[in-house]
Amino acid sequence: MSDAADEDWSGAGWYDAATATLGDRIAGAREASGLTPPQLARNLGVKLATVTAWEDDRAEPRANKLQMLAGVLNVSVGWLLTGNGEGPDAPPEARSRGAEARAALGELRRLRDELGAMTGRIGRTEARLAAILREDA
Repeated sequence: MSDAADEDWSGAGWYDAATATLGDRIAGAREASGLTPPQLARNLGVKLATVTAWEDDRAEPRANKLQMLAGVLNVSVGWLLTGNGEGPDAPPEARSRGAEARAALGELRRLRDELGAMTGRIGRTEARLAAILREDA
């Protein structure tokens, strides 16, 4: 959990703290926890339709279920209600996409540096060849 979770999520492109609803936060925290809706329903002792209604913003959990949700999803009640406070880290697939993107960016930078070095070598070789050709002429 981290207070900066909102920033991590929005950077991953799958969560927008500015427009998230209670249902969005429940669904996002559930996904970050690696739970499916049926698993969350089972853990809370509620029907799947209840979890679905919460995530779709058609219903809100009662105080006792909200407290249970926070515990099961490893977030604060305040974060569930307002988006402020301790929320989940980005889900593993979002983190791995970010790591994969950073690795690809690093590779592109290395290739650009290598290309720059090769361009310099080509220029020096071309100048040397031109000098040799002038000497022979």
